[in-house]
Amino acid sequence: MDFSVLTDALASNSFDQVADICDDLMLQVASQGIALQDEWPYAIHLLGYMYVDDVNSARFLWKSMPSVIKENNPEVIAAWKIGQHLWTRDCAGVYDAIRGFDWSPQVQERYTQKMFQLLLSAYSTISIYDAALFLGMNEDAATNYVLEHGWSVDPASRMLTVKKQPIVSEQKLDPGKLQRLTEYVFHLEH
Repeated sequence: MDFSVLTDALASNSFDQVADICDDLMLQVASQGIALQDEWPYAIHLLGYMYVDDVNSARFLWKSMPSVIKENNPEVIAAWKIGQHLWTRDCAGVYDAIRGFDWSPQVQERYTQKMFQLLLSAYSTISIYDAALFLGMNEDAATNYVLEHGWSVDPASRMLTVKKQPIVSEQKLDPGKLQRLTEYVFHLEH
């Protein structure tokens, strides 16, 4: 089995493509009538689904895995623990599961960045305690992390105020479209 496409995606940090690549490779293997072997990257496939917040597909993959893999592959077991905590929306448990296995530091940092982006889009204010839970840090570290990203803190209420990122929308002026619009308006007026 040629995993070069998957290897390239991982090397280029294109984690959002991992689940789709694994799905395509799995379909190729199935269409050839080849049974999945122990060499299948089940842990990467599970983590790929989790990275794009597709916990349902991760659950389906888990259920379809051979039981020998689920019982004897520590990396798959560790990935599934993360999935279980994601399923129950236990953010602190996700970090515990990440820390409970010898992952690369990139795994934890990617999850922290993703959670930070979710907090950024979902909240205008949030308690320090809740931010720490979501980010998998103690309260001091979480406070410092968000302050580095421009948020502000009210020490009296222990609340953080989210600094929304400015929405940049680039309007491109196409002279051809402007000309057609001008001609259309002229036609309507005359």
